[in-house]
Amino acid sequence: MSFKDMVAADIRKVFLNTDEFAELRTVRYDGMDYDGPEHRGIPIVLTGLKEQDRRQLVTDHAQGLYLVASVLHCALDDLGGKQPEKGQRISINDEEGGGGFFREFYVASSVCEMGMLRVELEAVDE
Repeated sequence: MSFKDMVAADIRKVFLNTDEFAELRTVRYDGMDYDGPEHRGIPIVLTGLKEQDRRQLVTDHAQGLYLVASVLHCALDDLGGKQPEKGQRISINDEEGGGGFFREFYVASSVCEMGMLRVELEAVDE
């Protein structure tokens, strides 16, 4: 077994294990719902969901808006082999196992290493 094979096995067994770190969520991207074979969701880890003061320009008169930043980790094959592109919209539901409200984000950056996606997300919230 190669190092890459061991890492791929660990990703599923540890990091994307729903008994350890991951939660089952539905992800909407590029017109498709990714919710797994049983339609209960795909294993993801969503970290850093926090509000930051939005940088305001002199000509920007929208007050009370905050930038919400988060990082999505999931397996590339759980998103049908599609790596989210910068500037695209992606939605993630807020209830484990499907259903609930979908929160919409914009992809700030996306990296795929050894089949694991790390997608930095941003959204504007009131």
